[in-house]
Parts: sequence; C-alpha cells; structure tokens
Amino acid sequence: MKLRSVSYLSKEGVKNLWANRLMTVASVGVLMACMVLIGLAVLISMNVNKAVGNLEQQNVIMAYFNDKNSVLYGDASEEFNSSQDASSTTSSSADSTDTTISEDDYLIHNEEEALALCDKLSKIDNVLSVEYVPSEEGLESIKEGLLEGKEEYFEFLDKDHGNPLSDAAKITLKDMSKFKETLQAIKDTEGVDSVQSQSDLADKINALKDGIGIAGVWIIAILLIISLVIVSNTIRVTMYSRKLEISIMKAVGATNSFIRLPFVIEGVTIGIISAATSTAILYFCYRVAMEAIGDALGIINIIAFKEVALLIVGIFLAIGVLSGIVGSVIMISKYLKKEGSEFTAI
Repeated sequence: MKLRSVSYLSKEGVKNLWANRLMTVASVGVLMACMVLIGLAVLISMNVNKAVGNLEQQNVIMAYFNDKNSVLYGDASEEFNSSQDASSTTSSSADSTDTTISEDDYLIHNEEEALALCDKLSKIDNVLSVEYVPSEEGLESIKEGLLEGKEEYFEFLDKDHGNPLSDAAKITLKDMSKFKETLQAIKDTEGVDSVQSQSDLADKINALKDGIGIAGVWIIAILLIISLVIVSNTIRVTMYSRKLEISIMKAVGATNSFIRLPFVIEGVTIGIISAATSTAILYFCYRVAMEAIGDALGIINIIAFKEVALLIVGIFLAIGVLSGIVGSVIMISKYLKKEGSEFTAI
C-alpha cells in the first residue's frame, strides 16, 4: 500500500471520530474508566507487594549453634528465649551441668568457627542475608524486649549462672514461598543445634501474596474484555453509518486492507486518547489517595507515581492500541466476507 494511500485512510479514520463524536466521547469515557481501574489495581498490588516484602524481611529464622552452651544447658536456651522465664530454666539447667564436657562434644568452639558457619548458611539457596548474633548480644536483645523495669530479673545470670544462650545466626530469606525447604536446609547444616521460626506467619504471607496475584489477574482480565467490547461497539456504529460506502468500495475491487485501515486507525486513536487522559486522572487520584492514607495511617513507605509512570503509560498504551486493533478487526472482518451488494442487505 502506498504512503499516500495510508495518509488518506488515516485521515478518514480521524474524520470518523468526529462524525460519530458522541459515540467517540462515550467510548473514550468508558475505556478511560476501565484504564483508571486497571491502573489503580496495578498500583495497589505493587504497594501491597512492597509492604509484604517488608514483612518478609521481618520474618527471620534464628539458628542456634552447637556450641558449649548448647551442650551444657540442652534445650534450656531455646525454652528461655521463647518463654523469657530465666529464673526457673537456668537454675534447673545449672544444677545438671556436666563439668566433664570436652571440646569433642560440640562443633562450634570459638567466634571464628561461628563466623565460618554463618558464611556456610549464607550460601544456602533462598537465603538473603545472615547476621551473626553472639550469645551476649542475644541476651541483651531479650532484655531490651521486655517491659521497662523488668531488666533486674536477669541480673543473676551474669552474677551466678552465666548466659545460657548459644551463639546464633539471624537469617533472612528471599522468597517466603520456599520457607519450608529453606528451613529444613538450615536444620540439616552441620553445626546448627536448633532453629526458631514463625512458620505460621510465613504461611499467611504466602497466602496473602497468592490472593493478591489472583485477584489482580481477574480484575485486569475483566476490564480488558470490557475495553475490547467498548471499542468494538464504537467501530460497529461507524461501520453501519458507512456500510453503503464500504459496499461500493468492495464492488470496485478495493482490498480488505484498504477498507479496514480507517477503522483500525479510529480504534487505535480512541485507545491513545483514553490512555493519555487516564494517565493524568490516575496521577491526581493516586496522589490524593496516597496523601490521605499517609496522613491518616502514618505510612511513608508508599511507591511514588513517578517511579511507575513509564510502566503505567506503557500498560495504558498497550491496552488502548490492542483494543483498537483487535476490536476494529473483529467487527469489520465478518462484514468484509460479503461481496458488493450483499453488504447492503445486512
């Protein structure tokens, strides 16, 4: 097809928009509403995924090492860390301390070996980071986590019985969907005596991410179908207003591409106009909504619109162009199968 013909047909497509301007405005309005809803769904999903990602970073695994304390106190340190009942736990453990323990009875003897074990844990698949936590630091962390004024309950540990906690590693994961496999790999690592984790929270995080993903896909799919139907109906109205002209063009030998192009241009133009308008409306709606949410809930870790502006514009243009092309092609193709005067009988 010659460039002059393409230019002529493109102008015809734009003229069709003006000739059926009421339907064009209605189509742009409804298509714009669908795009704004799709954009909001995408932005909400991205913000929720970011929040879930932050929650994932807080859901860590504590791996306690097989050091001298783990042999001296057995499970006392684990019970102590979970119940924070230092008095009864440590006293009972200290009474049963075996002074004949040798270095062969445990695997981690010093800080160097503990750091080497941390390095080994960091190489496990799906492990994001590993932080070494000495037993002294672990005890101080527990003290700081208590209610103010309760710290004196732990003073006897340093004076009489020492610290029952083992050295540990604070492990953060990359993907919570692989939580169970990673947890088992950590347990199976030589030098790890016991682990503590929040498996229930991991399951809830995975369920939340799956639910958001499924809901987002369904919302976008439904709105895309609506967009396609809207553009198709607009093209149908234009086609009926020009059916005699199309019939004559077929009768004199015009190709299907020649007849179809103005309608494709019309549909694509509707999509582009809707995309541009939707981006502007979404920007103001999102800005106002995020400012209100941030002020009301004190949330500051919200994705800025400029960070995703190119993605949103790309999605809207893709939806508009795709809807315009597919909608126009579907509507006009079934009519182009009819020859000349048969078209006027429709």
